[in-house]
Amino acid sequence: MDYEFPIDLKYTATHEWVKVEDAVATVGITDYAQHQLGDIVFVELPEIGMVFERGSNAAEIESVKAVGDLIMPLSGEIIHVNEDLAENPELINSSPFGEGWIIKITFSHPNEMDELLSIEKYKNITQNE
Repeated sequence: MDYEFPIDLKYTATHEWVKVEDAVATVGITDYAQHQLGDIVFVELPEIGMVFERGSNAAEIESVKAVGDLIMPLSGEIIHVNEDLAENPELINSSPFGEGWIIKITFSHPNEMDELLSIEKYKNITQNE
């Protein structure tokens, strides 16, 4: 299957994408991840103001097949959540890199950006699963 891999993003081995603009990181799950989950029916979002360490679970994504977690790609504070997902969780399926974004954070450790994967490294992970 051909998945989308936007080149302007960074990725994680746990299938999140990150787009950094100024000091804000927008986070969602990748096209590969949403295909693996199937039709998404519910997203449990964190509350604005919550602080998470990199690697911790920030949100829960339920599909008809499974429940997945949104793993924090960077340590930081939740400053915005995609309220549209409450009524339309399927936006993650139809537009994982656009209207299906999940959270926006201010990150507390900029050096963690170095741990994120390039598009090439992330593609290798998906081809080996």
